[in-house]
Amino acid sequence: MSDLKKYLRPEIVDMAPYKPGEQPGAAKVIKLNTNENPYPPSPKVREAIVHATDRLERYPDPLATSFRIVAADLFGVSPDHVLCGNGSDDILTILTRAFVGPAERLRLPYPSYILYRTLAQIQGARFEEIRFGADFQLSPEFFVRSDKLRLVFLPNPNSPSGTMIDHDTILQLASSLDCPIVVDEAYVDFAPNHAVGLIAKDPRIMVTRTLSKSYGLAGLRFGYLVAHPEIIGFLRKVKDSYNTDAISIAGATTALSDQSWLKENVSKILATRGRMVPRLKQLGFDVTESHTNFVWATRSDRPVKPIYEALKAQGILVRYMDYTQSTAGSWGDGLRISVGTDGEIDAMLMVLEGVLG
Repeated sequence: MSDLKKYLRPEIVDMAPYKPGEQPGAAKVIKLNTNENPYPPSPKVREAIVHATDRLERYPDPLATSFRIVAADLFGVSPDHVLCGNGSDDILTILTRAFVGPAERLRLPYPSYILYRTLAQIQGARFEEIRFGADFQLSPEFFVRSDKLRLVFLPNPNSPSGTMIDHDTILQLASSLDCPIVVDEAYVDFAPNHAVGLIAKDPRIMVTRTLSKSYGLAGLRFGYLVAHPEIIGFLRKVKDSYNTDAISIAGATTALSDQSWLKENVSKILATRGRMVPRLKQLGFDVTESHTNFVWATRSDRPVKPIYEALKAQGILVRYMDYTQSTAGSWGDGLRISVGTDGEIDAMLMVLEGVLG
């Protein structure tokens, strides 16, 4: 067979692929490894999706206007502040394509969402990974201007730590750097505040959101960006023509409209997290303060990978994350454990107690 890789761009051949969390298919497991919502979405979503199937022979609205109107009302902005995408990963891709060219730089904290570096590599761009401080706050190096720096991704709350950067620090970062700042708020509905209001203070600040976590719609694939309308206008040039379909638009619009469901759902998850964290600490884990629907658990007395493997062997999936290899230097490893239902977490804790002896 011929060596087909010679036809590909060198950046694609050399890059390591992004590895999502394990999806076990039909296997009966307790799945706490990909930060999905353990509860189904608002029942109104199913009704909206069924209704949307009546017009599948037609193309969808390319701008998802119905969703933008609801989002604009929720955040006190105009619909022109909102861009929709096929999950927030699509939004992150659009942003990288629009702002970062070949050999230019994208900055991200470390450890954080590993897709960021992949998006830079696909562009033929370079990524600057800058280590968090010991408390998962931004180090002084993160504020230093750099040649060819074109974009910053700042997950807030962060994954895997679940920690947050305060708004004054975000504004300070924006004033220190001569490039846009993307605040990735995938988990912000579980946190005490959000950064959309910062856009009015500095138009270079942009905020991404997803419906995969707090709205229970990981299988639907819908995300969005809130940013200055001038930026949104340019990004529309970059997105695919129809990057959201009629079913996802209908489901997402209805989900965002049902804020009472969201509040009830978030309340349940936070209550479960509140029970889960002290028990993990009693079992010997160091757990950072989380503002998300997951926790980051580490140990200094024993390796955690065997714990992950033992849980998996008994049908409980958590996410083992190894941050020992990076351009920013070794950070260590740990277990990122999603907050499931009370029953799922109780079962996980019971098995974990047996694993630890």
